[in-house]
Amino acid sequence: MTILTVHLSHVTNLSAGASFDEADPYVKFEIEQDKVLFDKDFGEMVSSKKKNEQNPVYSEDFKFEIPTLESMELTCTVMDDDFGLDDKLGRCKIKLDDLDLSAEPLEVRKKVDDNRFSPDSWILLKLTWGEPTEDADATNLSHVGAAAYECLRIEHPEHHGRLWNVTSGRVVGELHQTPRGAWPGMPTHPEGHSDYFPEVMGDILSRTTIWADVLSLGPPDGRFMTSFKNALVTIAESAGEREEPVVIRMMFGNIVGMPTNCNGVRDELTADLPEDANIHLWVGAWRRGVSWNHAKIIAVDGKYLHTGGHNMWDAHYLQDEPIHDLSLELEGECACDGHKFANRQWDYIESNQETFWGTVGSKMPDHLPQVALTRVTVSEWPPGDASEHAPCFRVKFVEELAESVDDAVPIITVGRYGALTHVDRPSDDAFVAMMDSAQTIIRLALQDLGPVCIPNTKIALPGCTWPKGYFSALGRAIWERGVDVEIALSNPRSIPAGLSPLEACYGNGWDCNDVSAELIKTIKEQFPDAEDDDLRQKVADNLRVCFIREECGNAWENEMTMGMHAKHFIIDDVATYIGSQNLYVCDLAEWGVVIDDEEKTKSMMEEYWNPMWEHSFTGEDVDVEAVMDGLDIDRNGADPSEIDDETKEMMKVAELANAGCAKLDVYDHDED
Repeated sequence: MTILTVHLSHVTNLSAGASFDEADPYVKFEIEQDKVLFDKDFGEMVSSKKKNEQNPVYSEDFKFEIPTLESMELTCTVMDDDFGLDDKLGRCKIKLDDLDLSAEPLEVRKKVDDNRFSPDSWILLKLTWGEPTEDADATNLSHVGAAAYECLRIEHPEHHGRLWNVTSGRVVGELHQTPRGAWPGMPTHPEGHSDYFPEVMGDILSRTTIWADVLSLGPPDGRFMTSFKNALVTIAESAGEREEPVVIRMMFGNIVGMPTNCNGVRDELTADLPEDANIHLWVGAWRRGVSWNHAKIIAVDGKYLHTGGHNMWDAHYLQDEPIHDLSLELEGECACDGHKFANRQWDYIESNQETFWGTVGSKMPDHLPQVALTRVTVSEWPPGDASEHAPCFRVKFVEELAESVDDAVPIITVGRYGALTHVDRPSDDAFVAMMDSAQTIIRLALQDLGPVCIPNTKIALPGCTWPKGYFSALGRAIWERGVDVEIALSNPRSIPAGLSPLEACYGNGWDCNDVSAELIKTIKEQFPDAEDDDLRQKVADNLRVCFIREECGNAWENEMTMGMHAKHFIIDDVATYIGSQNLYVCDLAEWGVVIDDEEKTKSMMEEYWNPMWEHSFTGEDVDVEAVMDGLDIDRNGADPSEIDDETKEMMKVAELANAGCAKLDVYDHDED
């Protein structure tokens, strides 16, 4: 049974009772399920009685336990308490399955009586279906953390424990930045400038004694692959003492046109393992439409966690013209949430590959017609010993290792599954709630905010739009509350290490005036009376947008511009997000953490934001007049139903460059 809560707010404009004196009203609620032969009764409840009141106010709640909303009807009858028989003052019926009810209150206003010579009578209710989730750890949150929690608790209770959770953990050491020593920086970073980073990832994975989950956009290559292989050897050396095999699950994306060869990845990872290693390893990849895994997680034994924006590719981070990116290491119970986030993706692979079309489709090139735009692949090790599909993580598997950690701070883990869920995108809604809670300043360090463009143009790919939800929240913050908004972005079309534009391209092509204009547009849309002079002043006073720079400027010695891949924002300098989720529109599976602690947030700002902003913001990237002149430009993509073959080919080039890939022969190349 699920709880339907009926909140009775008030009733208006009631007529007099049969005795023509002022009514003494009360409300009777009845729920019945419409059946073919006999209706089924689910109870009756009655409000308090109000004396001589034409517009009674109640503010009372009534809870009904019902199994479903299907064919359920709520009858509201307003009665006059009188001597003898009570008189009926009005009635309405509400078909509950016609409403989109959830744990978030839905306001319902219904007419209960037509009054010929006076205003009609109305009843005002708030209906909720299901109990809002309560998280025992949601205490002592900042106003920013509390806003995210209330949004998630009310709007996404069913995803609690999978896509969001209030937990805790300790930030371990310094933030993981590439390139190391970015600020003040240098025209050319020395060889080996960030070789520490794959070693950190490998060290975290090597601590595994029971269970590890690794998730990324694509498989590791170069030094990252070497570090992972070494970690597996280390795990195998200690795993022989266990009765049960150590479980390692590695999940990647099946990017359109570049699906992961899971057999190849598995074979490379396990090349140095002894045949009798007490390890069961699975490599999986999935795609549903244009949605796939983009989260970057290493979760070990429910104790150790690494997450952020970094992929695991040498050429992008360790060589010349490195991409700026940001991740962090955590220790504590927050690591369990990384494991639990992975479960749904493994379940999706198994459920799709177990079907006939899943089995056949996973082996077909994408350019061949398929019944569904789905591609799932999985490979196990050792073949014939490990089961075909990976097991599901349960906290009880690692609870023997649980221990409290010193210096733990409140953390909200939050993500989304992209197209694996029909509508719900919890992290999207939480981000908007956090922005709406801002009172002083919002700081964002991002790859981009505008949609992917056709190569070498500022023309958005057909069907692609700007992130109106986020921009509207930023616009409200600027206009209504005078909040400052600072944004640092990747320089457009930045390519690392001499790669081709097909292999990597950071920055979708928009300049800072474009970004500023699209944000100011949302102010005009939400506040149509806003004057241009006032908007111009807001751009000058409250909005600061720039491209990322080091001390030498925004370009390397060879004149290639500097790219950024971070997904990082700070609200009011009390809470900060680091994770995988871009704020431009791209519906992938994402995950990250909100560190909800003012002291830790400011410490992290000293490490990353403050030196980055000091070197990046010069004031030269935004022209206020150009922003105002650009408010009428339509920067959204064209109708995708009207595109020609040439445009489709350019779209493919842009999408592949935006996704990036490893320099390792672990992709199938049979897709168009």
